[in-house]
Amino acid sequence: MSIPTPDGRPRALAPLFASLLASLFALGQGVATAAPAGAVQAWITTGDQTKLLSREPDAQFGAAASAGAQGAVIEIDPATRYQQMAGFGAAITDASAYLIEQRMTPAQRGALMQELFGRVTGDAKRPDGIGLSFTRLTIGASDFSRSHYSFDDMPPGQSDPQLARFSLDPQRDTVLPAVKAALKINPQLKVMASPWSAPAWMKSGGSLVQGTLKPDAYDAFARYLNRYVDAMKREGVPISALTLQNEPHFEPDSYPGMRVDPAKRAAFIGGHLGPLLARANPGTAIFDWDHNWDEPESPAIVLSDARAANYVSGIAWHCYGGDVRAMGRLHALFPAKDAWFTECSGGRWSPDWAKNLQYFTKTLVIDTTRGWARGVLFWNLALDQDDGPHLGGCKDCRGVVTIDARTGAVTRNVEYYALAHASRFVLPGAYRIASSEGDGVLPNVAFRNPDGSIALLVANGGAAPRQVAVRVAGRGFAYTLPAGSVASFTWQGTAQP
Repeated sequence: MSIPTPDGRPRALAPLFASLLASLFALGQGVATAAPAGAVQAWITTGDQTKLLSREPDAQFGAAASAGAQGAVIEIDPATRYQQMAGFGAAITDASAYLIEQRMTPAQRGALMQELFGRVTGDAKRPDGIGLSFTRLTIGASDFSRSHYSFDDMPPGQSDPQLARFSLDPQRDTVLPAVKAALKINPQLKVMASPWSAPAWMKSGGSLVQGTLKPDAYDAFARYLNRYVDAMKREGVPISALTLQNEPHFEPDSYPGMRVDPAKRAAFIGGHLGPLLARANPGTAIFDWDHNWDEPESPAIVLSDARAANYVSGIAWHCYGGDVRAMGRLHALFPAKDAWFTECSGGRWSPDWAKNLQYFTKTLVIDTTRGWARGVLFWNLALDQDDGPHLGGCKDCRGVVTIDARTGAVTRNVEYYALAHASRFVLPGAYRIASSEGDGVLPNVAFRNPDGSIALLVANGGAAPRQVAVRVAGRGFAYTLPAGSVASFTWQGTAQP
């Protein structure tokens, strides 16, 4: 992650992109257990933490509901559908996996993994989980690793162009068992992966820290990434997507990183990685960018390169700079390309739990999915009581959960509840469906699941309770949302064709 916003901007764009970028930057206009027929389940979390994913009294469908004088109306049209969802989750970093695999007892570990990756079971012996179904791995070290490494390290001055020294061993006791356990609980889990750096011998400067990929190493780096996909497949971990570089416009000075400008990314994808994956691992997609909202012109350049665009299936975004609306604007220009939200971290720099609940739910779940994100990822799945372990980089980031490295005890952070309000009720394969914007005061997003059920996520960031009327096909229900709350509603619809 890059905090603060990375230094440096891309070079001036060629006139070819002027009109494209003008439109890009222009401001636009603007599952729980089955419920009885007509019943609407309601789940609430409040900013004061008196309710934490709390099951509240059901609402009932009836004649079209009224919002009342101080209320808002949300109109839902299940027949109008948008992107198909892969899921919600967080990254299984080295730090997260180390804590889960080596600082918890087997019983603690099993309970936490079932809670995070399991779903509603109806079995008292297997408590309900929040159904995380999307995760991200690091190809080598990030700042949240206990050492800096790649999967093919060589002594200074030496190289390994045939990748004879390639090995997953640095993650064999941590990341591999953690992601395998998650897949055993949730076989639908989608796993993407991103490198923070190529091996040092492939880079200018000869270091994992800073530098860029040498042109004569493009072929070797493409084979390195493909070798990773092959090796993970042999371990029983299918990699659904790769990015070629985490935050390619940022060169951190204390942990692995690598600057790769858009022209170089286009050349690497179009001439090397894309053709190789298409032959050897056609089930693994390529996402470009994997960086902030504030430089959408960079992925636009890559998508405007015909050869590279042929292999890029989508654009991955982070939250640390810019405006979430960049996602929707770029999608409008390249509608055949998917959007993905792949990193954001909370931390001690923002201690207000109530404000964080609204930000993570409203901006990072509701706004990203309304901006066409097929998947939403937060950063570290777990960190310890000291915001680590890490080596360089962020010193005060927060995980989705905190694991006390001394006892294995788990604290569920605000990110946990923001994710759970979506992941527990929106199933893989669901489609986002049309929903009005709550009269501008109740941000929301709606989904139709493969089983026909509908899930609606609503945020009330106001200081007072607010009534909402939800209307679907001439019927509706009313509900009063507490001040500073987020709510998930779910009800049975009809099965999708």
